[in-house]
Amino acid sequence: MSMSINRRRFMHGASSIVVGAMSYQSRRAIAQSSGELRVALNGGDYAKACIEAYVKPFQAATGINVTPIAEEVPPATLELMVSTNSVSLDVVPVSASSSIIGPEKNLLEEIDYSIYKKDEVDAILDFTRTPHSVGSIVYALCMVYNTEKFPAGNPRPATWAEFWDVSKYPGVRALSSGVYGEFGPWEEALLADGVAADALYPLDIDRAFASLDKIKPHIRKWFVTGSENQQLLHDKVVDLAQSYDGRAVALMDQGAPIEINRNQQKVTWESWGIPKGAKNLQNAQKFIEFITRADRQAAFAQLIPYGPANRNAYKLLPDELGRKFGSHPDYQKSSIVMDPKWYTKAGADGVTNGQRLVERWNEWILQ
Repeated sequence: MSMSINRRRFMHGASSIVVGAMSYQSRRAIAQSSGELRVALNGGDYAKACIEAYVKPFQAATGINVTPIAEEVPPATLELMVSTNSVSLDVVPVSASSSIIGPEKNLLEEIDYSIYKKDEVDAILDFTRTPHSVGSIVYALCMVYNTEKFPAGNPRPATWAEFWDVSKYPGVRALSSGVYGEFGPWEEALLADGVAADALYPLDIDRAFASLDKIKPHIRKWFVTGSENQQLLHDKVVDLAQSYDGRAVALMDQGAPIEINRNQQKVTWESWGIPKGAKNLQNAQKFIEFITRADRQAAFAQLIPYGPANRNAYKLLPDELGRKFGSHPDYQKSSIVMDPKWYTKAGADGVTNGQRLVERWNEWILQ
């Protein structure tokens, strides 16, 4: 999806956000009242949807004035704000990896789950819920095929092993690049090589690259961004591809001849968190509790195609819409949930598994 893959470029624009954070210090001194809250909402259409589904209803319900900041907050920016005691934001989006790194570096406040209704917090997918963050959206990398190349009633690849089977399922292929580490085609390569879904982690890096060796000659494009892959599918350059589900859904809604195979989809997520030292901590806790309720997440999902982390939201969504999202209950048993703990784990040399994959990829792709 566009938001997710662009976020891999987390250093871009970090300095401008930090400067903005510093510049707000004098104004914060004036505006630190119980009726204040500053929230980062990413950017573009995502921020617009957050304002409509979250910010406006929260202000109406509580009387708390929310200042929405339509910016991403890269991990480096969050760390700099906390380490320099210049925290100007009260709520920030937290990636799956940051949900692990943030607490380790003492960058996030603990979530006060005592203010949540039990049926709401129990419905939030457990892998998106941590002591320091609460799930907001779920999205997936899926297999997508062109229905003109693979029409209904004819054999279609249903597993990554079949995606790798170029003899039985001939066609032009695309896979994600490994340039950003954790979003490379590692799990898919291992599944294609016969590794069971419940035995993927810790990833066998050597085996993954050996599997990629087999498919490499048949890949037209190792895409770096979601938009790049979306264009390949739109222009019918490829017949089979790995794709962010939101990108594929957008094309399908436009009438493109493609379908998504949800079997063995790779699921990841984003959450909400509170920077350590946030000046409006109590209001931040109230805001996150409010926006992770089922009704709010259902409202958000109807504005922008990201799956809700609160499973109860599906009770409030039309079934046709709900099935467009990676977190739909019917897809969970056949999904692969990415393990951010493995990707962020560092060896004795201080290099994380994610960084190690990038180094290996950069050597392999030139061979």
